[in-house]
Amino acid sequence: MFKTIKNALKTPEVKKRLLYTLLLIVIFRFGCYIVAPGVDSIALAQVMGSNTGLSGIMDIISGGAFSKFTIFAMSISPYITASIVIQLLTMVIPSLEKLAKEGGEVGRQKMNKYTKILTIVLALVEAVGVYLSYRGQGVFVDNTFLTGFILVLSLITGTSILMWLGEQITQKGIGNGISVLILVGILARLPDVARTIFELIVQNSSFSTTGLITALAIIVGAVILVAAVVFVQNAERRIPVQYSKKVVGRKMVGAQNTHIPLKPAMAGVMPIIFASSFMTFPAMIIQMFNANIATDTGFWSVIYKFSLATSSSNVGIGYSIVNAIVYLLLIVGFTFFYTYATFNPAEVSSNIKRNGGFIPGIRAGKPTTDYLSSVIGKLTIFGGIYLAIIAILPMFMRFTSLDVTFGGTSILIVVGVALETVQQLESHLVMRHYKGFLE
Repeated sequence: MFKTIKNALKTPEVKKRLLYTLLLIVIFRFGCYIVAPGVDSIALAQVMGSNTGLSGIMDIISGGAFSKFTIFAMSISPYITASIVIQLLTMVIPSLEKLAKEGGEVGRQKMNKYTKILTIVLALVEAVGVYLSYRGQGVFVDNTFLTGFILVLSLITGTSILMWLGEQITQKGIGNGISVLILVGILARLPDVARTIFELIVQNSSFSTTGLITALAIIVGAVILVAAVVFVQNAERRIPVQYSKKVVGRKMVGAQNTHIPLKPAMAGVMPIIFASSFMTFPAMIIQMFNANIATDTGFWSVIYKFSLATSSSNVGIGYSIVNAIVYLLLIVGFTFFYTYATFNPAEVSSNIKRNGGFIPGIRAGKPTTDYLSSVIGKLTIFGGIYLAIIAILPMFMRFTSLDVTFGGTSILIVVGVALETVQQLESHLVMRHYKGFLE
């Protein structure tokens, strides 16, 4: 990895992309400290100090921006939710499905436009919900309409800026912009994790042997988890493909042997991000209409606690168990959805046949499609369960004395995005190398 970065700094165009990405990251972190207008910082510190659950997970994703009530408090979550909704609608609305598959670059731009419009709508709903939820807790200087309007407008603007930053990183920088912003937000919480581990070792100004053992266990577990994530992320099932001799122009092109690389976790971290957003969204909506829902009883209180169990242990172990089961099924489901959205066995089979290729022992056409579907199905089941285990196990650690917010999901996102970014960096270097060779 370090060698790749060193080579990138020697290549002018790639170096420019790296510096551009770093500049946008600095802008993102700078915005995480610009407090939204009309917020009473002293009252906010008291309220946020006693809040857990939904505000906690939003604070992790936003890199601490939510607890400070900055313009980036809502982070990029409205865009993620909008992407989920648009992709789900693509499966049920034929015109959107045709636009996504056959529209080419124009279709992609239209889908992106629809996603942005829906993002603004969801950001408006979420911003109003955040304002209504904290209006009665003395967080704002006053509760006038003008204060609420300016605050909501600031939060929507912050989300729009983050959406633009992510798009710019994707187009002109290195890596997937949205994933990079989430990565940076999570890494910003590392000092809090280090402080928590230090407090385990030093309790009440005295050394704790039990705390030291616990801290070492956390560190060793994190290292093992990182190694497992790296192993699965880099693993691949190679499907051999042979191409027969054919005439291209006036030349006879010889037979070639190649392979199709299929990764067990082809969907990456997106299923966890999708499932997490899907699970916590009901709590956001309910809290928007009832700021005291946490102390209420009744049907909506049950739904609220169930939705919140993804990020909080204060709702009870019963809610957490049911939530974990639904969370697992959602992760597996989104893994299948995202995998088949990016890898179409019928399309790959058609391309192989059109280019005169075949998989050894498998006839071209439908048998090849069935074979690829079978292989990708097994890999996706493994990938979905693997993602679900990493996401769910840390949920039950909350019922212990440990309070480490940097859990398995955070490690998976950090490692996954880091590997993806390095691979994209390597691909840019390879492209520049081939370009120079051809010239």
